Amino acid sequence: MAEGNEYVELKFRIYDGTDISHSSYSSSTTITALKQKLVSEWPQGKSVVPKTVNDVKLIHLGKVLENNKTLSESGVRDGGFTGGVITMHVVIQPVITKKKSAKKQDEARKLNSCGCTIL
Repeated sequence: MAEGNEYVELKFRIYDGTDISHSSYSSSTTITALKQKLVSEWPQGKSVVPKTVNDVKLIHLGKVLENNKTLSESGVRDGGFTGGVITMHVVIQPVITKKKSAKKQDEARKLNSCGCTIL
C-alpha cells in the first residue's frame, strides 16, 4: 500500500479525560491539520480553550509531535492490530511572550535593587 493511502484511527484525550474527534485519518495528514481540526471542534463549556494551533501540543508515545510532519513521519501507525484506536494526549500551552519591554525591565530592576551601607 502506498504511504498516503494508509489510515489510522485516532482519538484525542484532553486535560479532563474527555475524548474528542474520534475518526480515521490518512497517514499523510499533517500534525498542523490535526491541531486545526481540534481547535475548530473544541468542546463547549471547557475551562481551558485553545485560541490558536500554536496553543495545542499533541503527545504520542511520550513525544510531542512537530507541526510540519505527517502522521507517518511522526511514527504514528496502526500498530499492526485490527480495530485498534490510538489515543493521543492534547496539552494546551498558551504561547508566552518572551520579551519584556525596556520600560518594564527598568521598573523590575528598580524594584529588585537594594542598597546596603556598612559603617
